[in-house]
Amino acid sequence: MDQAMIGFIGAGNMGRSLAGGLLKSGWDRQKLALADASPEQRQVVGNLLRLTVCADNNEVANRADVLVLATKPQQMRAVCEGLAPTVQARKPLIVSIAAGVRINNVEDWLGGNLPIVRVMPNTPALVNSGASGLFANRRVSERQCDLAESILRTVGVTIWLASEDQLDAVTGVSGSGPAYFFLAMEALEQAAIEQGLDAATARLLAVETAFGAAKMALEGGTDPAELRRNVTSPGGTTERAIAEFQDGGFERLFKQAVAAATTRSRELADMLGGE
Repeated sequence: MDQAMIGFIGAGNMGRSLAGGLLKSGWDRQKLALADASPEQRQVVGNLLRLTVCADNNEVANRADVLVLATKPQQMRAVCEGLAPTVQARKPLIVSIAAGVRINNVEDWLGGNLPIVRVMPNTPALVNSGASGLFANRRVSERQCDLAESILRTVGVTIWLASEDQLDAVTGVSGSGPAYFFLAMEALEQAAIEQGLDAATARLLAVETAFGAAKMALEGGTDPAELRRNVTSPGGTTERAIAEFQDGGFERLFKQAVAAATTRSRELADMLGGE
């Protein structure tokens, strides 16, 4: 099957990681095109990926079968309105990875009647370990769904959602989630230092423990609750530590944090849509 021409509007971290993932998966270099207003970003992509990045968004849009919108959410309206005539003439599949920008807003700004997939990725996509939630509007064909999924799968796992509203929850869980685990690693590192370990040892132990726990949860076929019970011997050190967490409201705090992030995602979408 012939590869689609994929254009990226925005060559920042996420656009760059997706283009790099496609190259690693065997995508033809000639079937990728990027645009970015920043000369610095254009140079970075040229150096890292050996891809030419142009300054004109419409030059890319005029060639693309799939147009990935990888610009900042605050810039999306202006970018889309500038692309609208070209997009309406070509009618590509639109893949939006701009956080908090709803499909109906993207479609309105681009002139309407377009197949659009909205994606909520997360920053581990930068190291090919991302988790992305996807939702397609009714104009997206099955083939286009497969194509959008294949693009995001080059940088991690993908999950299709039943409704666009669920992307707010995805934002609260996996979109913001890496920061939760960074905070836990940061706290564990500091606690280790306070127990007498040097900083380098504390950081290595905290980060490798987090990595090992995640690897066990992904590859072991056992749910996290069972994994926790397996390492929590009655009367042992882990049981004492878990009791401290639970006495401090650990589970309650996590629920509140995810709920707060989900609510904020909805608020930001309302603000961006009303601009």
